[in-house]
Amino acid sequence: MDYRKLKSIPRPQRVRKILKMLTVAEMQFCKTGQWAYTNSELDSLLKLVEDDSPDSSMIARTRETLVCDGQDIRRTINAVRHLLLTEIGRVPADWDFLDAENKLDIGKRTIFKGVQVYLEDVRSPFNIGSMFRIAESFGVEKIFLSPFAANPRHKRAERAAMGCVDVVPWERDEPLWEQTDIFALETGGVPLEKFAFPENGIMIVGSEELGVSPASLSRADASLGRVTIPLFGAKGSLNVSTAFAITMYTWAKSLIDNSNNF
Repeated sequence: MDYRKLKSIPRPQRVRKILKMLTVAEMQFCKTGQWAYTNSELDSLLKLVEDDSPDSSMIARTRETLVCDGQDIRRTINAVRHLLLTEIGRVPADWDFLDAENKLDIGKRTIFKGVQVYLEDVRSPFNIGSMFRIAESFGVEKIFLSPFAANPRHKRAERAAMGCVDVVPWERDEPLWEQTDIFALETGGVPLEKFAFPENGIMIVGSEELGVSPASLSRADASLGRVTIPLFGAKGSLNVSTAFAITMYTWAKSLIDNSNNF
C-alpha cells in the first residue's frame, strides 16, 4: 500500500480510492473472516482519511476503537466507509449493505402449505421485492401477481428481494379463488389481533394508491372478510410492504401456535 501516492492525489480521488479499498476489504472479510490489511495498515489508511476530512473527529474516534479495541474491526471500517459515502453524496439503499449472513439455505425454509398471497396492482418494484423477501421469511407457499403488478425481475425488485424471487414460487395469474378461503388486508376490517387466520387461504394485498379492488373485496367479504392493522399515529397508514410483514408474521405465528409440529 503506497500511502505517499495516496496522499499526493487530490482529496476527491483519494476518498474514492480509499472507499473502494475499504469496500473490497470488508467484502473479503464477509466471505473469509480475514482482513486484507493488518491493524497498523488500516490505521495508516484511516489516518489519511482523517487528515483533511470534514468528519475528522468522528474518524479519529473510530481509529481509537481500532487501536484500543481490535475485537470489532469491521464496525470501525464500516463506520468510516459510510462516512466517506456520505462525503461523496451517496446514500446507501438496503441492498447496498454487506451482509455476511446473506446466504440462502433453502433447506432451512419452512413452508406453510396452502398459505398463498395475491399481490394486486402493487406498482413499486422495491415493494414487490420487499414483499417477496417477507413472504420467504414467513413461509408463504406461493405468490400470485395481478397483470398490473410490478415485475419481480425488475432490477430494483430483485435487489430488494435479495434472492427470494428465485425461492418463492410465483406466477402472474389469479389464484383458483373457489378452492380456498380468502381475506383482504384492508381498512375497515377485523383488528389484526382478533382476526381468525385460516390454516389455508389467500391473502389479497392491494396497490399502494388504491388498496384492494372492489372485485377482490367482494371475494374476500364473501369468504373470511378483511383484516386491519390498528394504527395510532397521525398518518393513519403504513407502507404496503410493512403492513404485509406485520400481517404475515401474525398469520405464521397463528399457524405455529395451532400446530403440534412446531
